[in-house]
Amino acid sequence: MKKIHIILLVLIAGTIAVLISFLQNTTTYDTVQTAIDKPGKFVHLMARWDKTQPMEYDPKKDANYLSFTAIDTLGKSIRVVYHDNKPENFEISERLVLKGKYSAEGDYFDCSSIQTKCPSKYKDDMEAAKKNAQHNAATGAGNTETK
Repeated sequence: MKKIHIILLVLIAGTIAVLISFLQNTTTYDTVQTAIDKPGKFVHLMARWDKTQPMEYDPKKDANYLSFTAIDTLGKSIRVVYHDNKPENFEISERLVLKGKYSAEGDYFDCSSIQTKCPSKYKDDMEAAKKNAQHNAATGAGNTETK
């Protein structure tokens, strides 16, 4: 074999090894049912807080205990127990990324980390901009032609 062929084979093998290592580090969001099917395995749940169910959090009694019900994207709910301070913007978040393990003994999701996904701060600005553009188009106020 020529030296160039050997070098190309080594480069291809190195590229494949790098791609495989990247694939092992990627994470996907699981559903509640997936977490239940894999008790004790670390998963990431994408869910939202079920505001119709009670939330247990009393910072005077225990600031490191939060319990609430979460609903995943398929509509299945699960009780979540989080042993840390309640995230600051928990109440206004649209979605939550819950990292942890399902505990079959207690029938709850033992959460080690909560990442809040808040509504876009630009959503209201976009709606106002659309209304302003419609108003300008109707009244001709946006016309900036020079004569």
